[in-house]
Amino acid sequence: MHMEKKINFKDTSFYENRELSWLKFDLRVLNEARDKNIPLLERLKFVSITSSNLDEFYMVRVASLKDMVHANYKKRDIAGMTATEQLAAINQKTRELVDLQYSTYNRSLIPLLHAHKISIVSEHEKLTKEQADFVDNYFENNVYPVLTPMAVDASRPFPLIRNKTLNIAALLSKKKEAGEKNKSELEFATVQVPSVLPRLIEIPSASEEEGERTFILLEQMMERNIDKLFLNYEVLCAYPYRIMRNADLSIDEDEASDLLKEIQKQLKMRQWGEVIRLEVEENVDKRLLNFLKTELKVASEDIFQIQGPIDLTFLMKMYGLEGYDELRYQPYTPQRVPEIEPGENIFDAIKKGDILLHHPYQTFDPVVDFIRQAAKDPNVLAIKQTLYRVSGNSPIIASLAQAAENGKQVSVLVELKARFDEENNIVWAKKLEQAGCHVIYGLVGLKTHSKIALVVRKEEDGICRYVHLGTGNYNDSTAKLYTDCGIFTCAESIGEDATAVFNMLSGYSEPLSWNELVVAPIWLRKKFMKLIEREMKHAKEGRTAKIIAKMNSLCDAGIIEALYKAAAAGVKIELIVRGICCLRVGIPGVSENITVRSIVGNFLEHSRIFYFYNDGEEEIYMGSADWMPRNLDRRVEILFPVLDESLKKRVYHILQVELDDNTKAHVLQKNGEYEKIDKRGKTLVNSQKQFCEEAVAAAPKQGHVYRERIFKPAEPVE
Repeated sequence: MHMEKKINFKDTSFYENRELSWLKFDLRVLNEARDKNIPLLERLKFVSITSSNLDEFYMVRVASLKDMVHANYKKRDIAGMTATEQLAAINQKTRELVDLQYSTYNRSLIPLLHAHKISIVSEHEKLTKEQADFVDNYFENNVYPVLTPMAVDASRPFPLIRNKTLNIAALLSKKKEAGEKNKSELEFATVQVPSVLPRLIEIPSASEEEGERTFILLEQMMERNIDKLFLNYEVLCAYPYRIMRNADLSIDEDEASDLLKEIQKQLKMRQWGEVIRLEVEENVDKRLLNFLKTELKVASEDIFQIQGPIDLTFLMKMYGLEGYDELRYQPYTPQRVPEIEPGENIFDAIKKGDILLHHPYQTFDPVVDFIRQAAKDPNVLAIKQTLYRVSGNSPIIASLAQAAENGKQVSVLVELKARFDEENNIVWAKKLEQAGCHVIYGLVGLKTHSKIALVVRKEEDGICRYVHLGTGNYNDSTAKLYTDCGIFTCAESIGEDATAVFNMLSGYSEPLSWNELVVAPIWLRKKFMKLIEREMKHAKEGRTAKIIAKMNSLCDAGIIEALYKAAAAGVKIELIVRGICCLRVGIPGVSENITVRSIVGNFLEHSRIFYFYNDGEEEIYMGSADWMPRNLDRRVEILFPVLDESLKKRVYHILQVELDDNTKAHVLQKNGEYEKIDKRGKTLVNSQKQFCEEAVAAAPKQGHVYRERIFKPAEPVE
């Protein structure tokens, strides 16, 4: 007992910096691309995801650190690092990651593609005559009319280079008239690679061999023909480049009288944000690079010289190539939920008992149907729902609009501040308002990140409230890619709480007490602390004490400290954390009872599940919140208990299978690195594969089966 006093649980050496931990996560994603047991096109997909992840990381996280440096902010993070120190460490780690990414692409994946008769032209100078003619014709007919070459001189200032666009920079000199002395100065020009055209273009193959396929990148085609854009000039050199701008929106909501307009204005500002990264080809002309560096006001340490094509997200297009099914995993079809018959009244099904949904192993259709049926059901009086990210053509939005047109009370909380989905959400919000829905734009200063839908229905024995609670967004597209859990219930205690949540969001009423739900930012942190402390108390009394928690990120100092204290007291703690984890394992006397694993597979792990042994009276919760300061203190989040005993067993089984995973799991080591498990002599467990098999086995066999390709580009990770 007296041991505890000696340990300073706030010691910065006990914590990992969140940004460096995130880079380790992106490295785990890249490691999937390096895994020789994975089909080739799947490996390309992981390289592409690494690239889009890194882009978002720079635009948001690196950008906010740069803002801190500009503001002379000196405070240290939980790992004891200043913003300047973090930027230096990030720079070094990112360079290592990018080098590994390109060596994987150049040394492993390109030769393997070649072995499967797929080539990507890396040097347009090496095209055969037939290929060159095809490329030049394609350029003149399809590309040339779209381009806008922009020269920079005394009368034409340097143009706005848009965030994340690929461009080609060229050095030019004026062609000399006969007899003219060589007095021409170097001039600079830039042209954007148009994003409206496909970046990957198939061209005739050099060899006559059957099944050979060859592709060229649009920028290679443009480089080859760049002289056609500057007829009076000699093009001395041309190289692609790309910039990343600060895309972190800063809105003072108290000052913004109209949040909708303010966000629209800020979205335009994203194009003008400070340049925080410049990518150029490795062998770029020094004069050209210096010109770009000066004009874009970018520091030397923020310039990345790339060994290959800039922006590898085009590999997602390669992933989708038709005719190469053997180089991809078999597409998986989300299965029917056994408790719900297609076409039956969903409210009758929920009446029989709580229903657990496990996506994408089981289909998201019941959630879409829940809102669709509610919109048409004459007995439904009201529908209330929170929306954070919805799909491009969301059937849920269409149903909500229809419900309002059918005269039902429809209240929708649309979170405008869902990063990189702001524009999409503005469009939906306006559409819903036009249909007659009450649209609420969240609470000032807080993002509403909870996933809850409430249907109020008039029945013979009075009013009944049906609730859907989930760990993921109401997005039918990402529900095929992200692993999430949800529950349908008509339990009165949860129905009352759901009503209170919406009253809190639309008005100012704060309930005096809750039945079952725990809501951030007011009550959630306290609840987690209490649950952890209860296990610690049991451990100190010599009883069995155990916590299993699964989430996307763990970086809250208060929670980590509580976990350290609990582990030091003897609580066994098993964590499944996909992304950032600032907790360290194996610290003597502090975290020897804690294990951390991260699962990176075909689906993006997204569900949040929390298990507490509670001296044998086990409690399981699920929710929308990670263990991060923003989720606990600055967002509206909901944690809900799994009350039904049979559902509890099923959720515990989900955790158990993930803890047994020895194929896709990376385990955190004492030295802060993640390692895959040595599988020799072990029965292989791939949790995602097992859940697919279990869902297929449990699904009713009759009815239609729809085949759908589910492995698409990863969308922005929350």
